[in-house]
Amino acid sequence: MKGLILYGTVYGSTERYARELSRRTGWEAASYDRIKSLAGYDTVVHMGGLYAGGIKGLKTTLRHLPDTARLIVVTVGLADPDIPENGRNLKNALERQLPESVRSRTRRFHLRGAIDYEKLHLSHKMMMGMLVRSIQSKPAEQWSDEDRLIIQTYNQKVDFVNLEALDTVAEAMQQLC
Repeated sequence: MKGLILYGTVYGSTERYARELSRRTGWEAASYDRIKSLAGYDTVVHMGGLYAGGIKGLKTTLRHLPDTARLIVVTVGLADPDIPENGRNLKNALERQLPESVRSRTRRFHLRGAIDYEKLHLSHKMMMGMLVRSIQSKPAEQWSDEDRLIIQTYNQKVDFVNLEALDTVAEAMQQLC
């Protein structure tokens, strides 16, 4: 079986995960934008940062994915997937981006990332500022757990990266071999 780990990242959390997964499994890891063809691959792991609900690089990976290849999608973002509402939102966001023909051969995972407001691009700073103002416009008793986390970490540097969480992804890769 021939497999490959692709990643799409802006700030680096996803690449950290991809490099560690590569180290653990021996599979090559590469940025999604460096791959011209996925012909010959039986399994592709696509790890993508979540940005405004989109998964970085997934469209490109899907465009090149062979019809018979299995796919593992690993999203990386700040949302805690253990919070039921977040889990549902993450699942729905991914379902919207996966064509029906690919869903049955796809495994899905979510890992937590990091954010450093000092390093954010201006557009991302503006989006986060708008999100915070939107949350603050609601009465505090209506805030979700995720809303509280966003408010608590706003304008800070936080790192939720947990390399041990890759164990379940590596196990799924082994099961597909």
